Amino acid sequence: MFIGHFALGFAAKKVAPPVSLAVLFVACQFADLLWPVLVLLGIEQVAIEPGITAMTPLNFVSYPYSHSLLTLTLWGVTLGAVYVGATRARASTALTLALLVVSHWVLDVVTHRPDMPLAPGASPKLGLGLWNSIPATIAVEVAMFAVGLWLYLGRAAPRTRGRTIGLWTLVALLLIAYFGAAFGPPPPSVTALVWTAIAGSVLTLVGAWAVDR
Repeated sequence: MFIGHFALGFAAKKVAPPVSLAVLFVACQFADLLWPVLVLLGIEQVAIEPGITAMTPLNFVSYPYSHSLLTLTLWGVTLGAVYVGATRARASTALTLALLVVSHWVLDVVTHRPDMPLAPGASPKLGLGLWNSIPATIAVEVAMFAVGLWLYLGRAAPRTRGRTIGLWTLVALLLIAYFGAAFGPPPPSVTALVWTAIAGSVLTLVGAWAVDR
Protein backbone atom coordinates (compact mmCIF):
# COMPACT_ATOMS: atom_id res chain seq x y z
CA MET A 1 0.00 0.00 0.00
CA PHE A 2 1.38 3.40 -0.99
CA ILE A 3 -1.00 5.94 -2.51
CA GLY A 4 -3.82 4.32 -0.52
CA HIS A 5 -2.22 5.70 2.64
CA PHE A 6 -2.04 9.18 1.13
CA ALA A 7 -5.69 8.83 0.13
CA LEU A 8 -6.61 8.77 3.81
CA GLY A 9 -4.33 11.72 4.46
CA PHE A 10 -6.12 13.77 1.82
CA ALA A 11 -9.56 12.63 3.00
CA ALA A 12 -8.81 13.47 6.63
CA LYS A 13 -8.71 17.17 5.72
CA LYS A 14 -12.51 16.98 5.60
CA VAL A 15 -12.77 15.97 9.27
CA ALA A 16 -9.76 17.96 10.54
CA PRO A 17 -9.61 21.08 8.33
CA PRO A 18 -7.28 23.13 10.57
CA VAL A 19 -4.57 20.45 10.46
CA SER A 20 -1.86 20.92 7.87
CA LEU A 21 -1.84 18.41 5.01
CA ALA A 22 1.80 17.72 5.88
CA VAL A 23 0.81 16.69 9.42
CA LEU A 24 -1.96 14.46 8.05
CA PHE A 25 0.60 12.86 5.74
CA VAL A 26 2.97 12.33 8.68
CA ALA A 27 0.18 10.50 10.50
CA CYS A 28 -0.91 8.24 7.66
CA GLN A 29 2.72 7.51 6.71
CA PHE A 30 4.20 7.40 10.20
CA ALA A 31 5.13 3.71 9.90
CA ASP A 32 6.95 4.27 6.61
CA LEU A 33 8.71 7.37 7.93
CA LEU A 34 10.07 5.44 10.91
CA TRP A 35 10.83 2.19 9.09
CA PRO A 36 13.81 3.23 6.88
CA VAL A 37 15.52 4.88 9.84
CA LEU A 38 15.20 1.70 11.90
CA VAL A 39 16.50 -0.36 8.97
CA LEU A 40 19.55 1.93 8.70
CA LEU A 41 20.13 1.48 12.44
CA GLY A 42 19.93 -2.31 12.10
CA ILE A 43 16.87 -2.52 14.36
CA GLU A 44 14.54 -3.74 11.60
CA GLN A 45 15.27 -5.82 8.51
CA VAL A 46 14.18 -5.95 4.89
CA ALA A 47 15.47 -8.05 1.98
CA ILE A 48 15.11 -7.63 -1.77
CA GLU A 49 13.69 -10.85 -3.22
CA PRO A 50 12.17 -10.39 -6.70
CA GLY A 51 9.09 -12.53 -7.11
CA ILE A 52 8.15 -12.73 -3.44
CA THR A 53 4.95 -10.91 -4.46
CA ALA A 54 3.79 -9.70 -7.85
CA MET A 55 3.64 -6.07 -6.75
CA THR A 56 6.89 -5.65 -4.85
CA PRO A 57 10.21 -7.48 -4.49
CA LEU A 58 10.53 -6.50 -0.82
CA ASN A 59 10.57 -9.12 1.90
CA PHE A 60 9.83 -7.33 5.16
CA VAL A 61 11.76 -9.70 7.40
CA SER A 62 11.24 -7.85 10.66
CA TYR A 63 9.60 -4.51 11.43
CA PRO A 64 7.83 -4.87 14.77
CA TYR A 65 8.53 -1.35 16.05
CA SER A 66 7.40 0.57 12.98
CA HIS A 67 4.61 -1.68 11.69
CA SER A 68 3.02 -3.74 14.46
CA LEU A 69 -0.52 -2.96 15.58
CA LEU A 70 0.54 -2.39 19.19
CA THR A 71 3.39 -0.01 18.48
CA LEU A 72 1.41 1.93 15.85
CA THR A 73 -1.36 2.38 18.39
CA LEU A 74 1.17 3.77 20.85
CA TRP A 75 2.78 5.97 18.19
CA GLY A 76 -0.66 7.24 17.16
CA VAL A 77 -1.66 8.19 20.70
CA THR A 78 1.70 9.90 21.17
CA LEU A 79 1.44 11.87 17.94
CA GLY A 80 -2.10 12.98 18.73
CA ALA A 81 -1.16 14.05 22.25
CA VAL A 82 1.93 15.96 21.09
CA TYR A 83 -0.06 17.77 18.41
CA VAL A 84 -2.85 18.76 20.79
CA GLY A 85 -0.32 19.85 23.41
CA ALA A 86 1.54 22.00 20.88
CA THR A 87 -1.48 23.55 19.17
CA ARG A 88 -4.26 23.31 21.78
CA ALA A 89 -6.42 21.60 19.17
CA ARG A 90 -9.51 19.65 20.12
CA ALA A 91 -9.31 16.12 21.46
CA SER A 92 -11.13 14.97 18.31
CA THR A 93 -8.10 16.09 16.31
CA ALA A 94 -5.85 13.89 18.42
CA LEU A 95 -8.19 10.98 17.75
CA THR A 96 -8.11 11.65 14.01
CA LEU A 97 -4.31 11.65 13.96
CA ALA A 98 -4.12 8.50 16.08
CA LEU A 99 -6.55 6.68 13.80
CA LEU A 100 -4.57 7.74 10.75
CA VAL A 101 -1.42 6.25 12.25
CA VAL A 102 -3.20 2.97 13.04
CA SER A 103 -4.86 2.91 9.61
CA HIS A 104 -1.44 2.20 8.13
CA TRP A 105 -1.47 -1.24 9.77
CA VAL A 106 -5.01 -1.99 8.59
CA LEU A 107 -4.28 -1.10 4.96
CA ASP A 108 -0.98 -2.98 4.99
CA VAL A 109 -2.72 -6.10 6.29
CA VAL A 110 -4.95 -5.98 3.22
CA THR A 111 -2.05 -5.70 0.76
CA HIS A 112 0.89 -7.53 2.36
CA ARG A 113 1.53 -11.22 2.54
CA PRO A 114 1.31 -12.51 6.15
CA ASP A 115 4.13 -10.40 7.60
CA MET A 116 2.25 -7.74 9.59
CA PRO A 117 2.84 -8.34 13.32
CA LEU A 118 0.34 -7.65 16.06
CA ALA A 119 3.11 -6.73 18.50
CA PRO A 120 6.88 -7.00 18.93
CA GLY A 121 8.05 -10.47 19.83
CA ALA A 122 6.60 -13.82 18.86
CA SER A 123 3.18 -12.58 17.78
CA PRO A 124 0.98 -13.80 14.92
CA LYS A 125 1.52 -12.10 11.56
CA LEU A 126 -1.34 -11.20 9.27
CA GLY A 127 -1.71 -10.35 5.59
CA LEU A 128 -4.40 -10.90 2.98
CA GLY A 129 -2.01 -10.78 0.03
CA LEU A 130 -3.55 -8.22 -2.33
CA TRP A 131 -0.01 -7.64 -3.59
CA ASN A 132 -0.17 -11.04 -5.30
CA SER A 133 -2.24 -9.35 -8.04
CA ILE A 134 -0.91 -6.20 -9.72
CA PRO A 135 -4.23 -5.31 -11.44
CA ALA A 136 -6.24 -5.73 -8.24
CA THR A 137 -3.75 -3.72 -6.18
CA ILE A 138 -3.67 -0.85 -8.65
CA ALA A 139 -7.46 -0.82 -8.99
CA VAL A 140 -7.97 -0.62 -5.22
CA GLU A 141 -5.28 1.99 -4.55
CA VAL A 142 -6.09 4.26 -7.49
CA ALA A 143 -9.79 4.21 -6.54
CA MET A 144 -8.92 5.09 -2.94
CA PHE A 145 -6.58 7.84 -4.07
CA ALA A 146 -9.21 9.36 -6.35
CA VAL A 147 -11.84 9.39 -3.60
CA GLY A 148 -9.43 10.81 -1.03
CA LEU A 149 -8.32 13.57 -3.38
CA TRP A 150 -11.95 14.37 -4.25
CA LEU A 151 -12.79 14.75 -0.55
CA TYR A 152 -9.76 16.98 -0.05
CA LEU A 153 -10.74 19.20 -2.96
CA GLY A 154 -14.24 19.48 -1.58
CA ARG A 155 -12.88 20.87 1.66
CA ALA A 156 -9.62 22.62 0.75
CA ALA A 157 -9.58 23.28 -2.99
CA PRO A 158 -6.64 25.57 -3.95
CA ARG A 159 -7.75 29.18 -4.47
CA THR A 160 -4.69 30.44 -6.31
CA ARG A 161 -3.00 29.34 -9.50
CA GLY A 162 0.26 28.63 -7.67
CA ARG A 163 -1.39 26.36 -5.13
CA THR A 164 -3.31 24.58 -7.87
CA ILE A 165 -0.12 23.87 -9.79
CA GLY A 166 1.59 22.78 -6.58
CA LEU A 167 -1.19 20.37 -5.64
CA TRP A 168 -1.34 18.67 -9.02
CA THR A 169 2.45 18.49 -9.15
CA LEU A 170 2.38 16.70 -5.80
CA VAL A 171 -0.33 14.33 -7.04
CA ALA A 172 1.67 13.62 -10.21
CA LEU A 173 4.84 12.89 -8.23
CA LEU A 174 2.99 10.45 -5.96
CA LEU A 175 1.53 8.63 -8.97
CA ILE A 176 4.87 8.53 -10.78
CA ALA A 177 6.57 7.11 -7.69
CA TYR A 178 3.78 4.54 -7.30
CA PHE A 179 3.84 3.24 -10.86
CA GLY A 180 7.63 3.45 -11.00
CA ALA A 181 7.87 1.17 -7.98
CA ALA A 182 5.25 -1.19 -9.40
CA PHE A 183 6.74 -1.58 -12.87
CA GLY A 184 10.35 -0.48 -12.49
CA PRO A 185 13.38 -2.62 -11.64
CA PRO A 186 13.98 -3.71 -8.05
CA PRO A 187 16.17 -1.49 -5.88
CA PRO A 188 19.89 -2.20 -6.34
CA SER A 189 20.45 -2.56 -2.60
CA VAL A 190 18.75 -2.17 0.76
CA THR A 191 20.84 0.94 1.44
CA ALA A 192 19.66 2.55 -1.80
CA LEU A 193 16.09 1.57 -0.95
CA VAL A 194 16.02 3.19 2.48
CA TRP A 195 17.77 6.39 1.42
CA THR A 196 15.38 6.73 -1.51
CA ALA A 197 12.47 6.21 0.89
CA ILE A 198 13.77 8.90 3.23
CA ALA A 199 14.39 11.38 0.41
CA GLY A 200 10.97 10.70 -1.11
CA SER A 201 9.26 11.20 2.23
CA VAL A 202 11.00 14.52 2.84
CA LEU A 203 10.09 15.74 -0.65
CA THR A 204 6.46 14.68 -0.22
CA LEU A 205 6.07 16.35 3.18
CA VAL A 206 7.67 19.59 1.99
CA GLY A 207 5.34 19.57 -1.02
CA ALA A 208 2.29 18.98 1.15
CA TRP A 209 3.32 21.74 3.54
CA ALA A 210 3.81 24.20 0.69
CA VAL A 211 0.53 23.36 -1.05
CA ASP A 212 -1.49 23.70 2.15
CA ARG A 213 -0.09 27.05 3.25
